[in-house]
Formats: sequence, structure tokens, C-alpha cells
Amino acid sequence: MRLKLVKILLVLALVGNIVVWHRIWRLFAAPSVSMTATPAASTVETSQKVHRGLARSVTIVIRQFETFENDVSATVESVMTAFPLIPILIICDQLPYPPLELDFKNNTMRYVKLINLQLNFNKSFDERNPLFFIRTKFVLFLPDATRLSTKQVLQSMIIQASKLGAVSVPVGANPLSCIGMALRVKEWSLEMSNIDGSTCDSIIGRHGTMIEARTLRKLSDPFILPFTDAFYIQTTALGAKVHIMNDHHFNEGKPLFRSHQAQWKVEQLSRSREREMFEKLGIKKVTRVSGSVEWYGCSRETPRCFGSVVNGIPSYLYQNRYTPPCCLTGLRRVAHHVFDKLEEVGIRFWIEGDSLLGAMRNGDILPWGHQVDVGLNRDDIMRSPWLARARNKPVTDNQGFIWEKATEGEFFKVQYSKTNHLHVNLLPFYSENGTMMKDAWFLKNKDFPEQFLHPMSSIEFAGRQVPCPNNIRDFLEIKYYKGVIENPEVPGKLFPD
Repeated sequence: MRLKLVKILLVLALVGNIVVWHRIWRLFAAPSVSMTATPAASTVETSQKVHRGLARSVTIVIRQFETFENDVSATVESVMTAFPLIPILIICDQLPYPPLELDFKNNTMRYVKLINLQLNFNKSFDERNPLFFIRTKFVLFLPDATRLSTKQVLQSMIIQASKLGAVSVPVGANPLSCIGMALRVKEWSLEMSNIDGSTCDSIIGRHGTMIEARTLRKLSDPFILPFTDAFYIQTTALGAKVHIMNDHHFNEGKPLFRSHQAQWKVEQLSRSREREMFEKLGIKKVTRVSGSVEWYGCSRETPRCFGSVVNGIPSYLYQNRYTPPCCLTGLRRVAHHVFDKLEEVGIRFWIEGDSLLGAMRNGDILPWGHQVDVGLNRDDIMRSPWLARARNKPVTDNQGFIWEKATEGEFFKVQYSKTNHLHVNLLPFYSENGTMMKDAWFLKNKDFPEQFLHPMSSIEFAGRQVPCPNNIRDFLEIKYYKGVIENPEVPGKLFPD
């Protein structure tokens, strides 16, 4: 009986020890469990905060892609996988066909919008305006067929864009080229050059660019094609620079345009878009990095590259611009041809008016000049077969220039071609009582003392030496006003810089 009681007590003691040790284990184990569970929950919460923060900071824009071959769907999915809450805008000039492989009705796509810029009676202006949907501080332009590499890239771009205004990250391993651009809006010209460093006006190579939305809203037309070419021309006009972040990169997506047909099609589209872009932006002379010059204005076969001239004032002056460079080039060609033809037959001539003023100021046509004025002796007109025939009707010479009598008065014009009416005015003067007189003209050109032509002098003009009156300053001040060489007035009350 005593032995049985002892066994019962030992069993109870053992059970008690087990209970005690179990409670001790729970006491120390609970904090351990808590410590292992809390970081996971904290990580999830932190990740969600990062996603929400980025979604409030950045809008992703995919602007340029080809409807016949693209990787837009996979690019969008790449962004959504990394940042499911970030807004994405896909911008197109017309609805893509075949349609993009994206289900915009799916709830997961609620932050993705396809914006068609094309006029649509069922869409308001705001619904077709990408800027209406940008509510974030920054915009990241991603090229088609791009994959986000790490979340840290986006965060680093935001930090740098906050300091610098605009930053770019390469897509793939190929290096980017930094381009400087001399944009002269008044002269309708753009000159490109390679520059060292990572601070650029423009960038060549596949890349993504982040810019502050407030800067984007200052551009004249931020979404015109080709993108990013037009984009960088407009940021250059604002004086904004873009900074390359070479220590980061995006990954490349699906290879595109591998067939010869697709490459040819893309090349043709690129050329036509570039021409349309320069026309929209008012750029008529482009000097490439290689030094080659391309013209996007008038030629001899096209009409002159500016509108009407009313009361002697060309329309471009009201745009606060000077004569388009292609027009100046055409005018020089007409002037050289006229000088040659007059010299061939011994006609006494001299450069007149605004042309002489331009020769004095810069040895060329005035930056705002739209014609060249040449004075000649009326008694010599019949020496030129072209002027003699032009008295009755317009005549085309053997080099395609048009000689005609002006309808505005007793003078002649020599035009660039039948199509392009850039011209040189030939203004006949005759001597009377020591004064060089003119017949009725509507052109503003005054008589002057004959002594300015005895003897005549010469001056550099449009790339060659041409005859001119002696004592040029006095001659011009008779024609215009005192101090005209130093302070010429631009027609239309506009003044040069």
C-alpha cells in the first residue's frame, strides 16, 4: 500500500514538472515566434507603402510603337508585375490594329489607359489629352519592348529627377550618345553635335526618360512623333538638360523588326515622321552630327517657304522669326545668276536698298530680307535679251529662271523658277540734272545724286564681290535715315536682337 502511494506521488511529480517546463518553453518561445512573424508582416506593409508612394509619384508613358509589330502588352505586364498600382498611359495616334493584347475591362488593368490622340466625336478634348490623366509629379517615358530590371532603378530615378529635373536610363547594354543641340528658332535652324559627359540636350540610343510633369506641361506639343526626337527639341527650347544615369539600366524586351520588310517599313515611317516633325516645329535647316545639312523647307521645285508679303512685311516677321534659311539660299542663287547675266552683256548695276544695308552689316542678305534689290541704268536694259523680251511677257532663260516685268511698277523681277517665286528686283534708274531718277514704282526706293555712281565701288555680298555706290553710309542715310547701318528697323515694328 505504501509502495503504491509512492508511485502515484512520483507520477504526479513528473506530470507537474512537464507542465512547468511546458509553460517555461511557451514563455520563451512566444517572443521568438513573435519576432519571426513581425518582419514578414512589416515587409509586406512596407512593400505596399512603396507601391502606393511610387503610384502617387510616377506615371509611366509608352508613346511610340508600331501597330503592325510591337511588344506593348509584355512591356505593360512587366511594369504591372513590379508596380501593380502605378498608372500607365499608352498613347497612340490612332487605335492600334490588330488590337493590343490587353484586357482593359479587367479590374487588374484599372490603372492602365489607352489614349487615342485622333479626333473622335465620342471623346472630349480632355479624354484625348494625355496631360489630363497625369496627376503625378514625375513622368517616365518607356520605349516599347522594355522590361523593368529592379525596383531600385525607379526609386533612384525619382531621387535624381528631383535634383536634376530630367534623367535617362539605358535600355540594354548598348551605351548612349550624348548630343548637344544649337536650336535657333528665329533662324528656323537646328545644329547637332556630339558632346562628352552625361549632361545632354538629346540622347541617341534606347533609353527611358523621367521628367517632372510641370516641365512636360510647358512643352508646345510634348507627344508628337518621332519620340523622343521632338521631345528633346522642345526641352532644348526651354533650356532644360537631361542627365544619363549610366550606373543603372532597364532590360530589353522582345526583339522587334527583324525581317527586311519590317525594317524597310519602319525606316519609311521614320523619314515621314521626321519631316512632319520639322514642319510642325518650324525647323527648315538641320545640321547633323556628321556635318551634313538637310533642308526641310522650300526648294526650287516647291513654293517659297513663307506666306504672303503684305505692305512689304513677310508673314514670318509676325511670328518673331527671320527669313527661313532655305529661302535665303534660294535668293543667293537667284542673285548670283542675275549678277552673271548682267555682267555678261555689260549692264551697269549696283546693289540697292536693303541688300546694300545687309552687305554693310554682315556681307549678306539681311536676316529678315525676302528679296534682293539691284539698281541698273535704264539705258542699258536693251543690252540684255532676257530683259528686252520680258518687257512684253515673262520669259524663262536657259537655266530655268523667270524674267518678267513687274505688275507693281516700271521695274523687273527675276524669279527662282515657275514654282518658286523668290526673286531679285531689277530697278531701272536714269540720269536727269545730276540725279538718278526712277519711273513710277510702288517700291519704297528714293532718288539719289548721280555722284554716288562716279566712280562705283564694290562690296562683299552673298559670297561674292558686287558693284555698289561709293560713300555707302551717306547713300544709305539718304535712302533711309541717319544711323541706319547701326540701327536698322525690321519691318512691322520688330527689331533684331
